[in-house]
Amino acid sequence: MKTNDNPAGKSFGNSSSGLGLNSGNSQGTSEGQQNSLFDLTPDNDDLTSIDNTATQGNAAASSFMPLAAKMRPKTLADYVGQQHILGGDSPLAQSIEQGHCHSLIFWGPPGSGKTTLAEIIAQHANAEIERVSAVTSGIKEIRSAIEKAKLRAQGEGANKRRTVLFVDEVHRFNKSQQDAFLPHIEDGTIIFIGATTENPAFELNQALLSRARLYTLKKLTRDDLAQVLQRAISLCEAEQQLSIKLSVDAKQSLLNRSDGDARRLLNLLENSLDSVATTQESTSENSQSEQGAISGNRDVKTITVELIAQVAGSKIALYDKGGDAFYDLISAFHKSVRGSSPDAALYWYARILTAGGDALYVARRLLAIASEDIGNADPRAMQLAINAWDTFHRVGPSEGERAIAQATVYMALAPKSNAVYQAFNKAKILAQQTCDLDVPLHLKNATSSITKELGHGSEYRYAHDEINAFAAGENYFPEALAKGDSSHTRLYQPTERGLEKKLKEKLDYLNQLDRNSHDQRY
Repeated sequence: MKTNDNPAGKSFGNSSSGLGLNSGNSQGTSEGQQNSLFDLTPDNDDLTSIDNTATQGNAAASSFMPLAAKMRPKTLADYVGQQHILGGDSPLAQSIEQGHCHSLIFWGPPGSGKTTLAEIIAQHANAEIERVSAVTSGIKEIRSAIEKAKLRAQGEGANKRRTVLFVDEVHRFNKSQQDAFLPHIEDGTIIFIGATTENPAFELNQALLSRARLYTLKKLTRDDLAQVLQRAISLCEAEQQLSIKLSVDAKQSLLNRSDGDARRLLNLLENSLDSVATTQESTSENSQSEQGAISGNRDVKTITVELIAQVAGSKIALYDKGGDAFYDLISAFHKSVRGSSPDAALYWYARILTAGGDALYVARRLLAIASEDIGNADPRAMQLAINAWDTFHRVGPSEGERAIAQATVYMALAPKSNAVYQAFNKAKILAQQTCDLDVPLHLKNATSSITKELGHGSEYRYAHDEINAFAAGENYFPEALAKGDSSHTRLYQPTERGLEKKLKEKLDYLNQLDRNSHDQRY
C-alpha cells in the first residue's frame, strides 16, 4: 500500500476512484491537475480563485472518502488474502498478471475482497469496468452497460477496448435478468464478473454458471487482517500528521471484532480515530547541530479496548432467513442433536435465537429429528417435541423457548436410529419402480357383490382369528415382489438401540413364524 506522506496537505485520493473527476490546467496547479466533480459551478468573477484552489478542492474530496475506499489496492501485488486462489503460480494469478481475463463469479463473505479483485482484474487487462449493482439496477442499466461495451469493442485503434461488467450482489437479480447477460458473454462483448454472498448453486442460473468460472473467497485470516491494519495505520498517520497508539490488546480487539471482514476492520479503525481526541506528547530528537537535543510536541491519538467496545456497539449476529447463514445454523443445530451433543445443540439453538431466528422453526426441526434420527429407538421424542411446540403457543416465547430447549436436550441424549427413515426411503423407491403391480386379490376390498364375485378379499386371513393375532405364512406384497429377492422387501431393519431393540426381537420372532408356517400365501 503506497501512501503519500505530504505535510503540505496534498490530496491522498486517486484519479480512478470513480468520482468522475475532470482534468484542468490552471495557474497555481500542476499540469493535469484534477478538479472535483463536487465543486460548485462558479460565477465568472470566481474563475481565478477556483483555479488557485484546485489542489485544496482535491484534498477536500479525498478527505470525504472512507478509509476503506482509500485503502483499496490497485494491483495484485498489494492485494491481501485469498492465497488459495491467488498464491504462488495459481492459474488465476497468472492469468491476471498476463492481462488475460475470463468471465467469473466470486462467492464469498462481505469484506473478503470481491469488488477489489474485480477492479484489479480490469486494471491488469487494460479494460474499462462497468459497475452494476443488483440492489439498485435493472434491465435498463444492464442494457446501457452492454451498449457502452459494444461501442468500445467496435472502436478503432486506442479507442478499441474490452469491457469488464462487474455485477455486485448478482444473486439479487431474478432469472430473466440473469439471462440478459448470456448472449453478450458468449459473443465476447463483455467479460462478466459477478459477486455474491449467497450460494451460487441455489441463487444463480445454471446457464450463467456454465459460462463463468466460480471462485470461492474466504474470510481473511488474522494475519491478513493484521497486514491490512498496519497499512491503514501508516496511511492515517501520514495523512493526519500524527502518531497512532494501539496496544496489543486493542489490536486483538480490532481483529476479533472484524471477523475476517477487512471493510469492517477499516470502518472500526476509522470510527475509533474519529471518536478520540488528539493529545500532545513531548518528544526529543538528537540534532547534528551544536544545540544538541531538540525537544518538541507531536499529536497522538490513542485507541483503547474500551473505546473500540463503545464504537463497535453490540455485535450483530450473522443471520439471513432463507440464506446460507440461516441454513448453516440450522444444519449445525440438527447435526449436534444427531451427534448426541446437548451442549452444542443448545449453543446453536441460542445462536439462532440471538440472531432473531424463530424458535418455532427449531421446534419443527425437532419433530423432523424425532422421526429421522431417533425414530422407534425412543418414540417419546416425537411427543416431547409436540409438547414443546404446544407449550410455546400456550405460554409465549420466554417459557416456550425454554421448553424447546428441554426437548432439544432430551433428543440429543435419546438413543438414535434412522431405521424408519431409511426404510421409508427404500419403500418410496420400490413403489416408484413397481407402481404397475396390481393389488393381490386377498387384499382388495370387497365393496359390492360384483367385486366379491371377482374374488376381491377372497381367502383373506383375519389376523384376530389367528393364534396371537398373527397369520403366520401370510404375505401382503404383490406376488411378483413376494417371490423375488427378499432383500427388496426387507425394508425396516431395526437397530439394537433403545426401544427398537425390543421391536427387532419382535420382528425376528414374527419372521421366524412365517418361515416355519405350512400355510404360505405364495
